[in-house]
Amino acid sequence: MPRTVRTNILITGASSGLGAGMAHEFAARGRNLALCARRLDRLETLREELTGTYPGVRVAIHSLDVTDHDAIFRTFRSFASGLGHIDRVIVNAGLGKGAPIGTGRFDANRETAETNFVAALAQCEAAMELFREQNAGHLVVISSIAGLRGGRRSAATYAATKAGLSTLAEGIRMDVADTPIRVTTIEPGYIRTDLNAGAGKLLFEVDAATGSRALARAVEREPASAYVPGWPWRVVAPLYRIAPAQVLRRFL
Repeated sequence: MPRTVRTNILITGASSGLGAGMAHEFAARGRNLALCARRLDRLETLREELTGTYPGVRVAIHSLDVTDHDAIFRTFRSFASGLGHIDRVIVNAGLGKGAPIGTGRFDANRETAETNFVAALAQCEAAMELFREQNAGHLVVISSIAGLRGGRRSAATYAATKAGLSTLAEGIRMDVADTPIRVTTIEPGYIRTDLNAGAGKLLFEVDAATGSRALARAVEREPASAYVPGWPWRVVAPLYRIAPAQVLRRFL
């Protein structure tokens, strides 16, 4: 059977990086967009770019701090009302900050945990409320290759949140397996964005444009889960899962 076309797509964390990149990719496919992030000025600029390049596309924007959980539910409902419905929600907003555990930076690790997991949980709740009412929709969570194993140093909390998010998505997917609702976990490899601008050379890294194209293609297929880019991560990720910790220490 032909795959459902998701006409109205909501993306969180859309003001920069992969969120903005995916917005460009889906606009090029003729999809209407509901974009939210903390930085409204960047969203306004992005909307001008998208509607200027793709005049047939509707682009709604809303300022949203995903740590304001009540605001997530209000914003998602507002987008659904304005566009008529939401077909796909991409839970993308996240943080990459952190510090080695026990080094006095609980504040940074807590902020990462609250943004990457608790706020993501709220986004999943808000999206699934809409989809359950519609009995249709596609929930996409942007996890990470980092969630496959524990992370070292500043990545310890980040990796844990992404592991939790992947597990959460799997549970939701099992809950709605007998419905028209689809749930996809995307596990990107190392894609160079503002999130990791200060990092050194990353393993198998790709630029943001390449990563965004690969993300959009993977999302459109609506698999249960996908590594992005597919090459080399479809081969590397299974090895990464089983590699001895002493080997991983050399690369992380």
